Amino acid sequence: MDTKDAGKMFQVSTLQALALGYSRAVINVAGLMRHGDIGLGTFEDVDGEMIVIDGHCYRADEKGDVSTADDEIGVPFSSVSFFKSCRSCELGSIGSIEKLKEQLDLRIEEEFELNSMHIVRIDGSFGRVCARSESGYKAHHVTLKDALSKTQRDFFFDDINGTLVCVYYPDYMDGINASGWHLHFISEDRKKGGHVFDVSMKKGTAYFDTITSIELTLPHGPAFDTYALKGASKDEIKSVEQGKKNN
Repeated sequence: MDTKDAGKMFQVSTLQALALGYSRAVINVAGLMRHGDIGLGTFEDVDGEMIVIDGHCYRADEKGDVSTADDEIGVPFSSVSFFKSCRSCELGSIGSIEKLKEQLDLRIEEEFELNSMHIVRIDGSFGRVCARSESGYKAHHVTLKDALSKTQRDFFFDDINGTLVCVYYPDYMDGINASGWHLHFISEDRKKGGHVFDVSMKKGTAYFDTITSIELTLPHGPAFDTYALKGASKDEIKSVEQGKKNN
């Protein structure tokens, strides 16, 4: 890691673009991994959920099964950084994702860092992880909400050890990414994972990294300019982020 990359978020495209259906490759996995060793995102055509941890990029498929992502797979949207924990704390029993987010909010508020970006790694023991992933949907200008309504699958992991990768963007950056917390899970044996929409934790250790700069790489070519990004529905983005099926 170059010291100039410390404390920097590298983001591929914007959540607005993904929400409106821009799911083409912007870079590939190999290119992404030059910019970080922890983070999350998705793959070309929204073909699975991405978990980057310990310098490896993993793909969770529509069954929640995890494999190592090939270097040549395209990436339409992702946020990664080089992890350097600035502090840690122990977490006890937490019954829901909302309670977990409240705890994380409290920790960054204590350090007067609500206007900064953050990546948090939580290694823990979980009673249940409620997650989702999806198979690819090769169509453009089809919104993410509509694509997920066709391909998304929900699943549950009970009594499992693993890691939550948690990315936080402040509310004034809404649209570039989802404001607040965005969580992906991967099991300790790196065999199960996905996008998290609820969780109960028995205990865990949270490691915090404060991010103070961002590098944003946008798609190339005229197709990107056909998307009216400000037209992305905040309600649709929120419903997709929460992981619920859109029936």
